[in-house]
Amino acid sequence: MISEGKPAMKHAARRVTAAMVAEHAGVSTATVSLVANGKSSGRVSKKNEERVREAIRELGYYVDSIGSSLAKGVSSLVILVAPDISNPFFAKVIAGVRSVLGNDYQLLLSVTDAGISPSAAETRRLLGLRPAGLLVHAPTQEFLDDLSGPLPLVALDAPQIDSAIPAVNMDVCQGAEDVVAHFAKLGHTKAAYLDASTGTDTLTVRREAFLAAAERYGIEVLPTSIDSCMIDVNVASQLFEQRWASWHANGVTALGCATDNHAFGVLHAARKLGIEIPAQLAVAGFDDLPYSATSNPGITSVRLNATEMGRQAALKLRRILDGGTPQELQSTLPSELMVRGSTDAKEHG
Repeated sequence: MISEGKPAMKHAARRVTAAMVAEHAGVSTATVSLVANGKSSGRVSKKNEERVREAIRELGYYVDSIGSSLAKGVSSLVILVAPDISNPFFAKVIAGVRSVLGNDYQLLLSVTDAGISPSAAETRRLLGLRPAGLLVHAPTQEFLDDLSGPLPLVALDAPQIDSAIPAVNMDVCQGAEDVVAHFAKLGHTKAAYLDASTGTDTLTVRREAFLAAAERYGIEVLPTSIDSCMIDVNVASQLFEQRWASWHANGVTALGCATDNHAFGVLHAARKLGIEIPAQLAVAGFDDLPYSATSNPGITSVRLNATEMGRQAALKLRRILDGGTPQELQSTLPSELMVRGSTDAKEHG
């Protein structure tokens, strides 16, 4: 009996079990498990599958993955640690990972702020979920040393880490070489470089490879013609506006960008300032994002196969989770320079 003036105590909603769903649908709990875990194909009749799915909707049933992980000591979760996924590059990485994990593992994203590298302390808190393994984009060796532990881990786009750590990298050095060679072929003798301020190894390698290639090809890149900012179109646009007068005065006619997002920012500012691309300034980037080919002008870019990187990283992780060792502990994917109108007037159409 509830006393007057006192609020009724709210009872926690009762947990819906597989047995309750089975009783509601008139099938076995094993059938419910197959349907709920996406393993019913060829094993459960269409009629029974429909009945189970209807019962699941009506009762609000869901698989208790965390509860299962407590019983087994490990979950079916794979955690991908990545920076701001508003960048289309990471959508491709995720697609590649998902193509391998399928229904056997659930992919959980841990996203840092744009331009901020993940910290080991934050990532370590995720281990309370008892994931089966980790995929980490562009970790530094310091991050990996700090995080060190028995959990299976594969790094993506981390060219300077210990060779004993499983990883999938991309040949950004060749990409930078191809950009500079392209500039030299077009007759450019002075260039600038717009870097990203994240401090990750892959971006450092891109910049250093660009500068080394420029020296070999006789293209001058003054220290004052190197700058960096967040991987953000608007920020890159603002920085270019601030730097263009100085770069132009120093004879800069070509600009290498650490990412296509930087290149988009440059094109935006160039339109505002009345700079003719590529007549006054040739612009090239990295990543070859989905809309790089369709911008006006199209952006000359180093194509890095993000989807394949995600796929290969997930394959390495699955191999480890199955108790094996990846056939190739660290692998490197080739790059390809896609020449478009931002550097070559013949391609500007």
